[in-house]
Amino acid sequence: MEVLVAYMSKTGNTKKVAEAIYGEIIAEKEIKPIDKVESIEGYDLVFLGFPIHAQGPDKKTTKLLKKLCINGKKIALFITHCAPEEAEELSSWLGKFRQDANRADIVDMFNCQGELSKTVKRFMSIYPNAQIRSWARKDNSKGQPDESRLQKARTFAKDVMEKVST
Repeated sequence: MEVLVAYMSKTGNTKKVAEAIYGEIIAEKEIKPIDKVESIEGYDLVFLGFPIHAQGPDKKTTKLLKKLCINGKKIALFITHCAPEEAEELSSWLGKFRQDANRADIVDMFNCQGELSKTVKRFMSIYPNAQIRSWARKDNSKGQPDESRLQKARTFAKDVMEKVST
C-alpha cells in the first residue's frame, strides 16, 4: 500500500498533526506540504490536512480539494481550527471540507484544535461581527494541538489504516 500525507500549514498546527499521523502509518509512505503535490495518482490512500479559515476552507483549499479528490480515491481528511471541538458551529465548517472533497471516497475525517495565531486573534478582536469578537475574547487554544490531541490524531491514523486494509 502506498500512502501520502499532505498538509497545508501556516502556523505549524496542521503540520504537527500531519507528522503525528505519518508516524503511525505502517506502509510505504510519504509526507509533504500540499503545495508540493501535483497529483495523488499512484497512492492507495491519501491523508489531506488543512486549517479552517473564515469558518471553512479558503479558496485555495477548495480548489485543491476539487482538483485532488478524484472519483473513487480513498481520502482521509484532517482539519485544524482554533475552536473547541465541542463548538456547535464546527460541524457546518467541517462539512464544507467534506463537500469540496465529495468526489473522493472519504474514509474518515479528524479535527482538532490548534493554536490561534496572535495576528488572526487581533484581527478577530476588531472584526465588525460581534460573534467573531466574542470568539477572540474566549480563545482557549494556547498550546494546541497538545499531546492529547496529537495522540488522537495517531489513533485516527491507525483506525483509517485498519479500515482501508480490511
